[in-house]
Amino acid sequence: MANLLANNREYLVLTAILALALVLRLVGLNGPMWYDEILTLDRHLRLPWGEMMQDYSMNYHYLFSLQSKLAIAIFGESNWAVRLPAIAFGVGAVGAMWFLARDIAGTAIAHLTALLLAVSYHHIWFSQNARGYTELAFWGTLGFILFLRGMERPTLKIWLAYGLTLALGTFTHLTGAFLFAAQGGVWVAILVAALIKGQMKPGQLRFPAVGFIFGAVLTIALYAPVLPSLLATVGAVSETSGVDVMVEYQNPLWSLLEGVRTALGSAGMVVALVAGAIVFLSVLGGINTRKASPLYGPVVGVHVLLTLVLLLALGMRIWPRFFFADIGFLMLLIVLGVRMVCTWTGGIIRVPSGMFFVASSVAMLLLSGALATRNYTAPKQNLVGAFEYVENTRQAGEQVYAVGFASEVFTGHFGADWGAIMTDADYLAVKSTTKATIFVVPFPARSLRKVAALDADTKDQMTLMRRFPGTLGDGAILVFRRE
Repeated sequence: MANLLANNREYLVLTAILALALVLRLVGLNGPMWYDEILTLDRHLRLPWGEMMQDYSMNYHYLFSLQSKLAIAIFGESNWAVRLPAIAFGVGAVGAMWFLARDIAGTAIAHLTALLLAVSYHHIWFSQNARGYTELAFWGTLGFILFLRGMERPTLKIWLAYGLTLALGTFTHLTGAFLFAAQGGVWVAILVAALIKGQMKPGQLRFPAVGFIFGAVLTIALYAPVLPSLLATVGAVSETSGVDVMVEYQNPLWSLLEGVRTALGSAGMVVALVAGAIVFLSVLGGINTRKASPLYGPVVGVHVLLTLVLLLALGMRIWPRFFFADIGFLMLLIVLGVRMVCTWTGGIIRVPSGMFFVASSVAMLLLSGALATRNYTAPKQNLVGAFEYVENTRQAGEQVYAVGFASEVFTGHFGADWGAIMTDADYLAVKSTTKATIFVVPFPARSLRKVAALDADTKDQMTLMRRFPGTLGDGAILVFRRE
């Protein structure tokens, strides 16, 4: 009876955490869509069902797109409906992480980890993003649970479920293969060690092998319609990355700092200090899991390193979102790392470590909650706001030009009669023939670096009419007028 009551209390707390997570993700769910979301809607979700699996694109998250299209078919085309699978799997990922954390560190740590994810700025942001990242986090976390349980007690049922999870995660986003490859690498290393020592457990070879093979075959079958296009796209990605003016996007350190900066805002050296603290606490947390779950820390570490190596080898941009699937895993490591620091501190000053840990937990929750409010201060990227503002304020005969690759959204999605400026030559041609002109600049860091002549003129020959803030990295939109 006592165990039953304890279990009921555990699930009641989990239910409350998930309810909070849902509420925080519903607020602002129908806000303006940003560039990638609009491209997904225009180029993929509006295709007939039979045409959605004809070509591969990095921008298409296939399992998510199919679910999002179904939501549109049921509820109609609205921003919240397009994002509905993201919020559902975002809340689901919080719940899945609770079960993983409980398996590794107990109920109290599971509550804290899940609660920190529920109020996490990044987790809320991606749960309101019409992309497949929260779904990848869900399948990745579920797969991690099955992997650890299957390694401890190998059964065909667990490993077949693992293989299905592997396929669903990878079909959501191709980088899902990196996480399962990391787990496969750890399994092979353990297998080799067991063979050398003559300590092979029953089912340790056969059942995991069946799971990985089943998952791989199912993944190939799911991607089969677009496989030639997929291989061609991945093979050519280094060509576009190599000529990108944003060279920092291929720097792993930039990715780490950008992930912190987007949560904190522009905070100078604080960003570097917080990034360092995250790495330090994660390492401590990995050390802390050695007894309870010796595979957990190594798998997380191998996945992060493997993702970096593969992205660098493919010549791809190293965006923080490629590591979103790790957010829950790292959150658990950070919590355990904080607990270790509190234990050391309590021992030094002879004060109960539990008191420090409770205080630290409250501080982490308050800080996370405060940072999460940034999600509600601005849209991810207010393309529709910029379009409506310019159309309502432009004078008769005044020409409008959108700067950079996002110009296609204004002319395509919104049907604007605007021109596009992609290079210095484009801008200088416009400058030589017209005077009264409005320039709309999405992604200003990238766009103004690409069109340096326009950037130079913004300092003394143009008036900044309006700045539309965005929570997306480089998500602001600038509107200039040249008289």
